[in-house]
Amino acid sequence: MTPGSAILYLSYAVQSSIQVGVNGDAVWVKVEGKGSFLNSGDLREFTREMVNRGYREFVVDLEKCAMMDSTFMGTMAGVALRLKELGHGHLHVIHCGERSRELLCGLGLDQIFSIHSNGATAPQCELLECESTAESPKEKKQENARQMLDAHQALCEAAPKNLARFKDVIDYLKQDLHHGAAPN
Repeated sequence: MTPGSAILYLSYAVQSSIQVGVNGDAVWVKVEGKGSFLNSGDLREFTREMVNRGYREFVVDLEKCAMMDSTFMGTMAGVALRLKELGHGHLHVIHCGERSRELLCGLGLDQIFSIHSNGATAPQCELLECESTAESPKEKKQENARQMLDAHQALCEAAPKNLARFKDVIDYLKQDLHHGAAPN
């Protein structure tokens, strides 16, 4: 274990977990099980905080990732786009299986981050505590819809051809957020 290393477990049922750690200048994200809208919000918040702390290199390990939905891939795109906006930094996907590569390349994400079938092993890190916030079901639904909208807009920003693919989803989420924000 190196000084300053840390790991946080974000777990959702038995279906998935995300381990995150810092080793030197790199932030590591290891996805086990499913990368989905259920864990995208926490991943987004974690990466946002790490960018704010000055980290610019992110490594996403998909070796044990069974599947990814568009919200999860859009969240990764959002990180890569933010690093591009800052003018430096990079997101690397390692241990990417053929199916995951097809999904990522099919959305044009290979244009904004590097995708490798092999890679280094994640560093040893210590456990961090995860803070949990108490939100009402309505607030949680609103936050999930915002996260999904942001992720799908990032996919369209990464590759404009995705707009045709996700236009209906984006319109639905915007409408959902608009109606959810209306007074009862």
